[in-house]
Amino acid sequence: MSQTVDRALSILPLLARGPADLGQVAGSLGVHKSTALRLLRTLHEHGLVYRQEDQRYRLGARLFALAQEAVESLDIREIAHPHLVRLNEETGHTVHLAVHEESEVLYIDKVDSRYPVRMYSRVGRPVAITVAAVAKLLLADLPEPERRALAAKLDYPMYTPRSVPDAAAFLRELAAVREQGWATDLGGHEESINCVAAPVRGADGRVVAAMSVSAPNVVVTADELLTLLPLVRRTADAISREYSGTTPAKDTA
Repeated sequence: MSQTVDRALSILPLLARGPADLGQVAGSLGVHKSTALRLLRTLHEHGLVYRQEDQRYRLGARLFALAQEAVESLDIREIAHPHLVRLNEETGHTVHLAVHEESEVLYIDKVDSRYPVRMYSRVGRPVAITVAAVAKLLLADLPEPERRALAAKLDYPMYTPRSVPDAAAFLRELAAVREQGWATDLGGHEESINCVAAPVRGADGRVVAAMSVSAPNVVVTADELLTLLPLVRRTADAISREYSGTTPAKDTA
């Protein structure tokens, strides 16, 4: 039974590369055509493969529906939270998780700093989109036409002398972030607050969320905070692997 299931499942990545006829499926599996046909019929009955008019088989609509249901059932906040807590315990600083929704970037989780002096932020509130490190990561992942259209529509308030002044500068910043794979806000929103951030990616490589560590410069300097970047990136990578299903979830109890 396990061999039959293994063979049936092996058909799916084959068809993901494009339609294939019975002989190609049998050859790929190393089985007789009659065996391949039985497997294809079973998958067809469940809507996982579809037989075209030219008698070749392709992936079925039911498979795409199941994939979409699985993606929609994933809660990035639930997956990320234990990782955010561990990062907070290691660093002592405020840790955020943010997502891009419509025209805003919103914090969806936060673990507060252990220090009495900390940055003010609230879950559910939008970030300062032109300066926040998490926003830069999320917007940098947009296709270039969307980035340009968005940059043209935004206002560029000068929160501090280090704020991004205009669309051209913002696009340059996003291009740099897209190239390097991480982002900072070093006094761009509040002069006394610095932040380093890294992207959380889905199975397709697209950025689905961004996480950051923030601290006032009376607690750590900007240079000291930047030394935490490798740890922040490793944490984001761990969340990405768990979210995309490339490693099994670990018990966080």
